[in-house]
Amino acid sequence: MAWDAERYESWFDTDEGRFALEREAHLLQSLAAGWPSRCSTLLEIGCGTGLFLEMLWQMGFDVTGVDKSPSMIDAARKRFGSRATLHQADGTLLPFDDDSFDYVFLWSVLEFCDDADAMLAEACRVAEKGLLVGFLNRQSLYYWRNVRNSGGTMSRANMFSWMRLRHKVWRASGFHPVMAGSVLPGPLPTWKNSFFWKQVNSRFYPPWLGAFSAMRVDFQSGKPLTPLFAWRTEPELG
Repeated sequence: MAWDAERYESWFDTDEGRFALEREAHLLQSLAAGWPSRCSTLLEIGCGTGLFLEMLWQMGFDVTGVDKSPSMIDAARKRFGSRATLHQADGTLLPFDDDSFDYVFLWSVLEFCDDADAMLAEACRVAEKGLLVGFLNRQSLYYWRNVRNSGGTMSRANMFSWMRLRHKVWRASGFHPVMAGSVLPGPLPTWKNSFFWKQVNSRFYPPWLGAFSAMRVDFQSGKPLTPLFAWRTEPELG
């Protein structure tokens, strides 16, 4: 599903978009805070125009971004200049060696790609220490009230439930999340700065509840020699 850079940026210029960006940024910063950023390399797959990659750069990571869209990469290059390494590349077939980066970041990209399993497998292949995965939650009130049957671009996205994507990440990496949470528990009309809704939306919620969920996966004891995704069927015992 293709997005052009201007349309992507214009969403974050709306009142709801700015509000959502602020809440997603807080969730990102909370989850990534446990990783040492100084001298750590991080790849974002599906970096878009670099909005979130810039946040990670500001946290101290040495950042690289890839995106399949030429217009997204052009916009990211205008944003970053020489501060980041950026490539036009397919996230399901990355031009990097195994363990090329300390961490890999996937933020609202899996639901818009054709093969989420392949992208996760590639992310695990090039990440040495861990993954940070953020996604639009199919179980949320936002999905049921504002996305499902809307006929818009978002309704054509392959949105995941928390349990489904958690399982996909486990199959790709062999590890369960060490941290997870979500933001924006209500539908779109609640994404505003009125006192009541700002208080409601200032909290983190369980990962199955909010419109946007995220998890951090640490490869604490090194990656399995054969990630579970590599098995076409479950391996047999004996």
